[in-house]
Amino acid sequence: MVNSSSCGSAPAPASGLRAGPAGGLAPPVVRFAPSPTGFLHIGGARTALFNYLFARRHGGTYLLRIEDTDRARSSQAAIDAILESLAWLDLMPDQPPVFQSTRSARHAEVAAALLEAGHAYRCWMQPEEIEAERARLRASGRGQRLESPWRDRSDGPADRPFVVRLKAPRTGETVVDDRVQGRIVFPNAELDDFVLLRSDGTPTYMLAVVVDDHDMGVTHVIRGDDHLSNTPRQLALLRALGWPEPVHAHVPMIHGPDGAKLSKRHGALGVEAYREMGFLPEALENYLLRLGWAHGDTELVAREEAIALFSLEGIGRSPARFDMKKLESVNRHYLLRADNRRLADLVLPRLAAIADQQNAARHQELLLRSMDELKARAKDLNALAQSAAFLVRARPLDMDAAAQRALDEGLGLLATMRDRLALLDPWSREALERVAREVAESAGAGLGQVAAPLRAALTGQAASPSVFGILEVLGRDESLGRIDDALASKVNGHGKV
Repeated sequence: MVNSSSCGSAPAPASGLRAGPAGGLAPPVVRFAPSPTGFLHIGGARTALFNYLFARRHGGTYLLRIEDTDRARSSQAAIDAILESLAWLDLMPDQPPVFQSTRSARHAEVAAALLEAGHAYRCWMQPEEIEAERARLRASGRGQRLESPWRDRSDGPADRPFVVRLKAPRTGETVVDDRVQGRIVFPNAELDDFVLLRSDGTPTYMLAVVVDDHDMGVTHVIRGDDHLSNTPRQLALLRALGWPEPVHAHVPMIHGPDGAKLSKRHGALGVEAYREMGFLPEALENYLLRLGWAHGDTELVAREEAIALFSLEGIGRSPARFDMKKLESVNRHYLLRADNRRLADLVLPRLAAIADQQNAARHQELLLRSMDELKARAKDLNALAQSAAFLVRARPLDMDAAAQRALDEGLGLLATMRDRLALLDPWSREALERVAREVAESAGAGLGQVAAPLRAALTGQAASPSVFGILEVLGRDESLGRIDDALASKVNGHGKV
């Protein structure tokens, strides 16, 4: 293997871009390459986002490759989940996805070329021989590098299966000038002759990745630093093939708030889980962007601004810590600024699990009229749906225990308010609040003592947005009807409002 420090090429500019054929810098080609063995992890979503932003920042191309060569663990359901999550985050690729499993013939073709050129060899070591050799290496303290007796031989038995291995360099070192991690040196003595083709002729991950990156024209490999140990092996393969080497940028992993590697005990891990929890895609994107990347003290970054600012040099070398409270704070910011009609469309399906969805069009209009009040108090779409549930529940409303107490303690004030509200014209927020203050003053009570039973009657809950906003949104007829229900329940001794 050639030491990268002695290749004699000019240093790349700070962006890591290369010179184009007509001068200037060539637009980059990047890829996001998930394995479809489960949902799209938020760490994977962040990697996709970083690739997307880098491509957009430099006028390049953002590609997607589904690495589904592990047929036993890959599934169509996982592929669908990945694509749906990317679509929800608006991170779909510029071209149709490449499925690695469809390219096996090409991978085998490259392996055959390496054999022909003497850069690879057939190895007839059987699994039990390999395990015995590794046990011997462990016992001798010489590490795990396997020395195949077939490296320089080709006279293997015709009746035994074989694998194809790369002839990895045994001397010198491999240097990776990583755009995030810095200069990293790997002694070649630690590289093994890794397998390119299995005994059944199928390609390994290491071969498939290198071939696919080359054929897709990938110039920059931006991925998690759990792949860093693969890099010297992939460079050895690239150099054996004489192919251009991509720029590498290995992004640190995401850890939990306790500093340990992010796991299920830290909370939901799949993008679709955060969607179900009621987060907006732009909020999750903003949070993931700032989870390991920084531009001064900037916290809230819209996509267009992120494209203008993003650079690989802004990615930190240390693992980022996931903080649910911070994500909720970012989500509140985007909820407050979201279009009310869009929020109503997102909330209506969530109400289906809470309340009857008859007359959905009317419910949507109610949601729209109340959205400014509702979203000011919500941290996510589920909380927004919960706070909006009173709008669509069938009458008479069920009432929680706290609301029952409020109604019992303020029944007389509620009856007085009902009489005053029946005569009120116009039915405006200002007029509604004025009447409540007058009723409170006449009774020698506080405004809250009037609002509490009124809120209970209107929503069936002790906590809600502004009671005067609720009255305005529900309108005269619905408001008076709910108050009458509440008063009737007490007269009749029912446990309903």
